[in-house]
Amino acid sequence: MEERFVPGPAAEARPMDTPGGDDRAGTGPAAIDDPRALQILTTEHWSLLTARSLVYNETFARGGMFLAFLSATLLVLGLISTATGFSDAFLSVAAIVLALDLFIGLASLGRISAASNEDIRYLQGMNRLRHAYHEMVPGLESYFITSHHDDMESVLAIYGGPEEFSQARGIAHGFTTMPGMIAVICSGVAGGLVAVLVLLATHDPFLAGAAGLIGFIGWFVAAVALALRAVDRFVSSVESKFPAPGAGPPRP
Repeated sequence: MEERFVPGPAAEARPMDTPGGDDRAGTGPAAIDDPRALQILTTEHWSLLTARSLVYNETFARGGMFLAFLSATLLVLGLISTATGFSDAFLSVAAIVLALDLFIGLASLGRISAASNEDIRYLQGMNRLRHAYHEMVPGLESYFITSHHDDMESVLAIYGGPEEFSQARGIAHGFTTMPGMIAVICSGVAGGLVAVLVLLATHDPFLAGAAGLIGFIGWFVAAVALALRAVDRFVSSVESKFPAPGAGPPRP
């Protein structure tokens, strides 16, 4: 007769068939001991690298699109002014064009700022993966130039080191980034729009120039204040699972 094998009741399926039973199927060092962990973590690392590359491409594409549009509209205004002079009709067209430029600049700035936040989250994820590598093979610290801690200071250290985290240095560094540059340009467009509107209403070039300067400064100060508030809110929302020893609470 043909023999048949019937599994007994002890052969039960487990969520993850790993050596050591159910206590090793969760998270933490037990999960890292799984032979499949390295391949999974490496795949995730490459996924984060790809996501960062896409974010960078989108950021520069958005910024380049805004600058190209702004350059084209200013060139068109120059050609119109050559043909019509600085008449009320030209000032009306200039006000409409500058308002459109400002809207596109703010839309680009919003998306670029969101992309920057995404990039920081990807960096945090990569730091967490490095922490897993260090748990797998202790003693690798001397071979890494990037941190394996995911608190905000450790994540942002890739942009220049701990000396960058003072308030003044942080603001100065912000102006060298794509969002900072676009914010300054938008402030200039807003000041130009205010100057054009005042000139259209009063026909006083000195008053229009003063109003444009005040508009630029006011818009610039408001942009810095809103940026600091947005950074503070974003940093406060970041959860750290593997903070560096002695790391303080999140700060902008």
